[in-house]
Amino acid sequence: MPELIAPTVRLHAPWLDAHDEWGPGPHEDGFGLRPSDEVRSPDGFAAWVARLADQSDPARPLDAGRVPCTYRWIVEGDRVLGGIALRHELNHYLLRVAGNIGYGIRPSARRRGLATWALGRMLGEALALGLDRVLVTCEVENVASARTIEHHGGVLEDIRDTELGAVRRYWITL
Repeated sequence: MPELIAPTVRLHAPWLDAHDEWGPGPHEDGFGLRPSDEVRSPDGFAAWVARLADQSDPARPLDAGRVPCTYRWIVEGDRVLGGIALRHELNHYLLRVAGNIGYGIRPSARRRGLATWALGRMLGEALALGLDRVLVTCEVENVASARTIEHHGGVLEDIRDTELGAVRRYWITL
């Protein structure tokens, strides 16, 4: 049975296994991974997990251009299946490109309904934060993600060309 948990150093090896399955680069949506994050070493991984925890605390000061964000990992036992991030507010970039919620499921765990399940849980967290609607985006070609968003009542606002390519932008009323 999957569960959503806060990022933890305890799952360093299983997280690396998921990261390696995606292939090189910091492209896993929902993990808050930056190109500068060094996650292979225990110390680098611990620093990254600490940064994610700090970013979840709205009272902590953040780097310029960052907003408070709650990160959760989708796990089953000690296996990391994916990640999901709930950004507590929208800045200019998030409004244009990435939205309030981003998620990613490792390739071997796809087609099990995990993204739909995790998005539903995070919508509850968004409501608890006082948000009345959230923006969720996906790449135009990502039909599975579009269906996941639509399953939760996402209404397509538009398709936009962005610096990351064309994205579908959906609003979900909570």
